[in-house]
Amino acid sequence: MKFSHQLVISSLAVLVLSACAGDPEERRQAKDDFAYLDTSLDQQWKSLPDAQPQFYPQYNVPQGNFSGNLGPAVDIRAPQQVLELIPGARIEKQDSDVTVWLISQDELDKVWTMIHRVADEKQIALRSDTATSLETDWVNLSAQDESYPIAGRYEIERLQAGGRYGFHVSLVEWKENGDEIQLTPEIKDRYSSTMVNYITTQYDKQVTEEARLRALELINNIPVVMGKDRSGLPVIIARAPYDLLWTKLDKTLPSIGFTVEDKNRSQGMMDTDYKAPEDSVWQQLGVEPLTLNNKNYSFLLGDLDNRTSINVTDDDGKPLPEEQLQTLIPVLQALFDNDKQHK
Repeated sequence: MKFSHQLVISSLAVLVLSACAGDPEERRQAKDDFAYLDTSLDQQWKSLPDAQPQFYPQYNVPQGNFSGNLGPAVDIRAPQQVLELIPGARIEKQDSDVTVWLISQDELDKVWTMIHRVADEKQIALRSDTATSLETDWVNLSAQDESYPIAGRYEIERLQAGGRYGFHVSLVEWKENGDEIQLTPEIKDRYSSTMVNYITTQYDKQVTEEARLRALELINNIPVVMGKDRSGLPVIIARAPYDLLWTKLDKTLPSIGFTVEDKNRSQGMMDTDYKAPEDSVWQQLGVEPLTLNNKNYSFLLGDLDNRTSINVTDDDGKPLPEEQLQTLIPVLQALFDNDKQHK
């Protein structure tokens, strides 16, 4: 469930980061014309002789010399949001820089290692690289919603303070169409967040892949040992979840002579008819043949969370003696291992 959830989030991240189709100018600029730029503000307010005008200070236009983009130079795209792809992480924004606080040092170590790995894979040169910070060379940030090639240089710091662990991303230099230009708060805010999103997306992909490999390892390795149930009676314990072991037994028991004639998954019952197979079957598995009589046996599976108990009864409903259960352990182990090799 966690694995599927992480996979969905990772896919959403890719969609969010991908640009929409269409002309870049249309995505960055307002669709209407810019005739408002020619509006004259030299008219004086005129009141009727007996009128008492009321002015609300919240609508006062601030006084002073302000600089900023106008008309077609105004970027109307929504602000870049930081994607919360790392569970438990907390995002802080200050002065257009972004800090991501993680829940453990181990998680920070993994992120820091991943940043270096991705920089190497993407051939991003590092101008400086220490145990606690790195500074990149120019990183190509051009995308479909950009009107011209853009690039930035970043400083990434590893943080540890008051039992908290995180990393800080800051955009330090900027290029547009090959020319270095002065950084603005808007540019820093958008593209610092873009880099954080790239880092967290790559980390999410890494975590998802690790979860997939762990799930595959769980399927491929099922230790089988002898144990006891709550009443102290002997029982076989397989270190695998119930659903996984049920599927494994249903698939592999017929190969060692147990024909499944009836089964009830919710009750954990498999009724089988046993006929000893050829000696070549045991030789191929590398185990001693079972010393069971050719008759009906029932396998009873019990759900123990991340483990599953296996008990076997004969056609009279009597549990197999511990000695015969012991002989089943190497057979089941070899059976599961052999099934793993043939995947």
